[in-house]
Amino acid sequence: MAGTSMERKGIVFWIMLIIILVIAIFPVYWIVITSFKRPVENISPVPTFFPRVITIQNYINVLKGGFFKFLFNSLFVASLSTLFSLAMAFLASYALVRHKFPFKLNYVFLIWVLVVKILPPIVLAIPLYTIFTSVHLINSRIGLVIVYQVYTLPYCLWMLFGFLKAMPVEFEQAAEIDGASKFKTLTVIVIPLTTSGIIATAIFSIIVAWDEFLFALLFIRNPDLLTLPLRIVNFITEYETLWGELMAIGLMATLPVLLFSGYVYKRMTEGFSLSLK
Repeated sequence: MAGTSMERKGIVFWIMLIIILVIAIFPVYWIVITSFKRPVENISPVPTFFPRVITIQNYINVLKGGFFKFLFNSLFVASLSTLFSLAMAFLASYALVRHKFPFKLNYVFLIWVLVVKILPPIVLAIPLYTIFTSVHLINSRIGLVIVYQVYTLPYCLWMLFGFLKAMPVEFEQAAEIDGASKFKTLTVIVIPLTTSGIIATAIFSIIVAWDEFLFALLFIRNPDLLTLPLRIVNFITEYETLWGELMAIGLMATLPVLLFSGYVYKRMTEGFSLSLK
């Protein structure tokens, strides 16, 4: 009886797991098949779970619409904003962890950063727009990189703060005893030991910047400077939604982040395995 009960529990577990996997994977499957359907099939009142006629015209239309131009804009803004955030957040978090502040001002600063992060972005949009207009950074990729710090910098600061706080201080003290300067200690000891944390933080930061929509919509007016999220919205018009092109560009816009995350994750696991050996 006990064996039968365990078998039933195992069967129920696998059934539930399969149901969860189907629910999680089905939206992705639907996006993929929709991107290969003809427009008449996408607007049909009777849904089809596999294209009657497979077409790549939707992808051709996306590529002809300047996809690579918008891809470059997103890559430029997301990568540069991430590098900028990592540099500032690493130095700031290291100072907050290793230096003593009176009245626990380091934690006050962290709480203030968190408060700014949880504020609705539209609250900051108006004053930022006014400032950026006065310094002529509207319609500028660099301006977008700077304004994205509202999203990426708090993430980087809080994540790196946790990684640096968990790192033993004895390694740095040993380097200082050997006569290493503070800069050499950072570059030779601290950064290599927190590489995994820096990479994980970079992945989160790039995803946040890659998906950002509101500030890009407000600060960019030049069609040649649009990022991919703004270009995706253009397939939803007042009179129709171009479902095939919308799903195609959605997949194409997701692939770079997935490939980057997969490559970085692979390198991280290889590094961990080598360090264990």
